[in-house]
Amino acid sequence: MFLHSVNLWNLAFYALMVFMATLGLWDVFFGFEENKCSMSYMFEYPEYQKIELPKKLAKRYPAYELYLYGEGSYAEEHKILPLTGIPVLFLPGNAGSYKQVRSIGSIALRKAEDIDFKYHFDFFSVNFNEELVALYGGSLQKQTKFVHECIKTILKLYKGQEFAPKSVAIIGHSMGGLVARALLTLKNFKQDLINLLITQATPHVAPVMPLDRFITDFYMTVNNYWILNARQINLTTLSVAGGFRDYQVRSGLTFLPKLSHHTSALSVVSSAVPKTWVSTDHLSIVWCKQLQLTTIRAFFDLIDADTKQITQNPKKKLSVLNHHFIRHPAKHFEENPSIISDLTGWCGSHCKESDKIYFTFPLANHRKIYTHVYCQSTMLDTNSWIFGCINSTSMCRQGVDLSWKAELLPTIKSLTLRLQDYPSLSHLVVYVPSIHGSKFVVDCEFFKKETRSIQLPVTHLFSFGLSSRKVILNTSGLFYNIELLNFGQIYQAFKINVVSKCSGVKEEITSIYKLHIPWSYEDSLTIAQVPSTTEISVKLHIAQPENDSHVALLKMYTSSDCQYEVVRFHGGALPAYVISSILLAYGGQLYSLFSAGKNDITCLVLNYCEFSITCNFFKSLGHCLEYATMLDKEAKPYKVDPFVIMTKFLLGYKWFKELWDMLLLPELDAIVLTSQSMCFPLVSLILFLFGTCTAYWGGLLSSTSVRLLSSLWLALKRPSELPKDIKIISPDLPILTVVLIIVSWTTCGAFAILLTYLYYVCKVVHLQASLTTFKNSQTVNPKHSRRSEKKSNHHKDSTAHPLRLSASDAEDSLRMHSTVINLLTWTVLLSMPSLIYWLKNLRYYFKLSPDPCKPLAFILIPTMALLGNTYTVSIKSSKLLKTTSQFPLPLAVGVIAFGSAHLYRVPCFVFIPLLLHALCNFM
Repeated sequence: MFLHSVNLWNLAFYALMVFMATLGLWDVFFGFEENKCSMSYMFEYPEYQKIELPKKLAKRYPAYELYLYGEGSYAEEHKILPLTGIPVLFLPGNAGSYKQVRSIGSIALRKAEDIDFKYHFDFFSVNFNEELVALYGGSLQKQTKFVHECIKTILKLYKGQEFAPKSVAIIGHSMGGLVARALLTLKNFKQDLINLLITQATPHVAPVMPLDRFITDFYMTVNNYWILNARQINLTTLSVAGGFRDYQVRSGLTFLPKLSHHTSALSVVSSAVPKTWVSTDHLSIVWCKQLQLTTIRAFFDLIDADTKQITQNPKKKLSVLNHHFIRHPAKHFEENPSIISDLTGWCGSHCKESDKIYFTFPLANHRKIYTHVYCQSTMLDTNSWIFGCINSTSMCRQGVDLSWKAELLPTIKSLTLRLQDYPSLSHLVVYVPSIHGSKFVVDCEFFKKETRSIQLPVTHLFSFGLSSRKVILNTSGLFYNIELLNFGQIYQAFKINVVSKCSGVKEEITSIYKLHIPWSYEDSLTIAQVPSTTEISVKLHIAQPENDSHVALLKMYTSSDCQYEVVRFHGGALPAYVISSILLAYGGQLYSLFSAGKNDITCLVLNYCEFSITCNFFKSLGHCLEYATMLDKEAKPYKVDPFVIMTKFLLGYKWFKELWDMLLLPELDAIVLTSQSMCFPLVSLILFLFGTCTAYWGGLLSSTSVRLLSSLWLALKRPSELPKDIKIISPDLPILTVVLIIVSWTTCGAFAILLTYLYYVCKVVHLQASLTTFKNSQTVNPKHSRRSEKKSNHHKDSTAHPLRLSASDAEDSLRMHSTVINLLTWTVLLSMPSLIYWLKNLRYYFKLSPDPCKPLAFILIPTMALLGNTYTVSIKSSKLLKTTSQFPLPLAVGVIAFGSAHLYRVPCFVFIPLLLHALCNFM
């Protein structure tokens, strides 16, 4: 019956939307590289020693605990405190376990064993009871205060030691990283208690799903503090994102704001981290062996030999982090590297002395012809391998060590120099160690920049994959730069196919293709064995800043023997667009009932004039139309988007912004999304279409569910009849309302909302069962049914008798209730996180505090109790009905304007028309 109300073209459109949504979800969940992370293993059985907290602290936070990680003999030795190492505190994220510390803790322990425990780290972990803090923000402040107490407790464990630490390093996964940043906002917190902060897959910019105001308020407090106190914050912070494999937290949210050129904050994607070069999902980022090895190398390089603790020198901290996470020169870290190196044995063009081999390239003649020199070596040891000789012709005893300017790649280390930047160099010297039994290749070439830089305009946004661009690299060379023109927005996503053809090559040659994004550290590398065809997915995490003129590059590290031919996520805002579409359909249904009141009057006049046929025609207009029909008719983007776009445009004017602020209106969500580079042309239209599609299939699901439940009802109970007299306030209604409000006050608002929702669904299922029983009896005894219908109509037209429900009125009421159920379903879904949090912590707290759903529950409970007894026949003559039917349109606009980036506001727009609908029974 639901499907019959939609024509075939609309059904085909909704099916197409589902197909496109399926493709989008496939790309989000599966459209990335396979998991290339190596699993990290414990060599001995992991143990978690519970640290005893002060009694007052344990009583104040009964659900939280502090643990020390250990393995084998190390764990046995440290059961007797105090400790002697360097403290590191791990903070798990949303639903995270304190046991996730074992990967990095075990690797750090193995590293300490390799150096005979000259230095070692003590890894602590906080048990947050696996709370869903990404969905319910009421406990974020509590977690922050507990971590502060943990830091003070940890430092007390080192009292009396010769090299007792005064601060701790923190590693925060997901929301744990945000809690670590929030420590600085506490009144009594001393910034010196943290010497280093590393966050993994932490959404710093904004919450992934802003489902309550506590999350957004917490974010605002933390980010505003860091922005306003940027000059006073000296905490060295590194944010590591997972890349495109992490579909839970998109990497664009993990980038810390660059407040100045002297900032101590770095942000990088794991695919760009040297010696890691892989994308990680949200969980594997804590156990990915490549990334954890890089992190531990950095930790050991950060140790100050004098204090045996992490250095307090901010410049050294940044230097170490840059070395390990940004650009690795294939050499061990040195705080003050020696630039001048001894080149004893170098002579002229090329000579050999014992095991030292030097290849030299005079630069004087090459400067006239070429602009750059490029060298690469497959020997990945950490020795210096390339030097520059200053103004020498026959003998060079010392040279400038250029190895520090090289870059480590997965299979080679490479160096590109612009010759005019080194006018004092006379020769380039390449050192080749003589290692028996090892095979490696060293290549060097001079080239002009113009011959190795090729421009490739990316395909247009509206090409829909039907057009392509192609360039052919005819010249033989080792290095190419492909400039990707007009590529700088996160909504741009395309694929590059690199086809390589090699002549006279018997063995496979390795090529490296590096997508370099100059405005952020989100590079990705692809390794290919040529000849082959390689597909490279090109996407962005961070949009190009307005004042940035750099061009994204595809750097190709190739072979001179080969010829090469070079031929995205807004799901968080979707619920707002779904509810906006439902509200528009809801308003259309209410307006059809308002038309019924006018048509009834017309019908009376026409009866007086004895035009009964015309009367029946007008009376048919008073029925409530099907939900799907109203969705097709009313849910149009031009009813919503123009108002949002116009408001955003006007907010650019100072006078309108002042008026906006004077009215205490919140910031427009479109502006918030624009600041996050999430807005682009037609994004709102696309989301509206998907929202309408979701609303349609959701209506089909709810209608089918009601029918199935009514069939089950009839199978388990005696068939019920349609109510003879309509009573808006039944005897048990006040008691039920008071009980649910008490439940909301004493336990959890979301729990009371869920109970109210179930009560309402039961009422609708009961009505559906009664209507089914009536229709079945009508089929068996049609004469009796016609007499009942006439009697019902007589009572309906008479003011002397109470309202009686007819079959047609019951069908109208079911259509209206079906729409209300759709609205309520989304309201319940948006309130679920706080309910789950409450259920999970029920053994600690019987009453949820703070409770984001309590104010909504107080209004929604009596409203839904009344709507459960409301029928269309009882509100058709209401004077308030016209006003009620007009409210959903501005509310649908409000949902998009203020709820697409703040989902917790959406239920506020839902209960208003429901409340007015309920009041129509009395006015």
